[in-house]
Amino acid sequence: MPVLRNRVVFEVARGIKAFLGFEAGLTRGEVPPAPDGRIERSRRETEPSRDDRAGSRASGLDPGKIVWIFGTGRSGSTWLMNMMAEMPHSSFWNEPKVGNLFGRFHEGAQVGERNSANYILGEPAREGWIPLIRNFVLGSISHRRPRIGPNSYVIVKEPNASVGATLLMEALPESRMVLLVRDPRDVVASALDAMRGGSWLFERRSRGDESRESLADNDPDEAVKRRARTYRRDIGHAKEAFDAHAGRKALVRYEDLRREPFETLRRVYENLEIPFDEEDLRAAVEKHSWESIADEEKGEGKKLRKASPGGWRDDLTPEQARMIEEITGPLLREFYP
Repeated sequence: MPVLRNRVVFEVARGIKAFLGFEAGLTRGEVPPAPDGRIERSRRETEPSRDDRAGSRASGLDPGKIVWIFGTGRSGSTWLMNMMAEMPHSSFWNEPKVGNLFGRFHEGAQVGERNSANYILGEPAREGWIPLIRNFVLGSISHRRPRIGPNSYVIVKEPNASVGATLLMEALPESRMVLLVRDPRDVVASALDAMRGGSWLFERRSRGDESRESLADNDPDEAVKRRARTYRRDIGHAKEAFDAHAGRKALVRYEDLRREPFETLRRVYENLEIPFDEEDLRAAVEKHSWESIADEEKGEGKKLRKASPGGWRDDLTPEQARMIEEITGPLLREFYP
């Protein structure tokens, strides 16, 4: 716990400088704030600059056109993001981890700290810091997408930072949310493959550290337990945010997306109330289909593994499957009765 909290404090400290810049932007009208500290849907649409020499710069980001994808890693979130980003007037923000910045820090606080007015995210001052999270997110998007206009959608893929989903959706209640779930046994099986020595994820995390060892190789049962707990935490927070969100939202099961990608994605757009053309949607689905991926880019040990719902039966021992079912029980029963 001390290591985690120290890391999060460091992340917060790194964000202070940028945050001050975002606050300065508020005074120039570059980031739409929540009026009088209240969270309300912003209808402001700022015209782009007419100075072509300086470059057209649209600062009219509509918070209602931010689409969050929450869930957990190894659940098909990259696939979903890529398809949605293909649609007209859409761009993406791939795993900013802003959910961790606030969510882990908030979750790691002791009860006494949370109830203290001195704690930076203390409950007595909640009405003050929730709008600041809002401004931080909107300022970050405006900084990275300076040309974004009021008609543009931003798809934010944030499965590995779903711990902050409740705070983010509270800060941006007019934004839209996708809760993406996948059978926890398949998620853990995929993660286990990614954590083994020589795999894409192990190699990325071990770069420059020749002594690093793989827990998945040395103690696979412990690796299974840890990943199952991560699933429970991620999906638990994401579901809490989904249930509390009164705005536009969509629940997606990876298995449905894999079986009927076009029909499932169409339902997502309908639930989110995002206008779409069926030809554009079909083209996005076909472009990012599993079948369109070259054989050498997918397989065991690779980021794109096998996309086979139920494949955990071949990947896990019966005891490992039982561990996952026990740890993720309530969520497994709810989404996969």
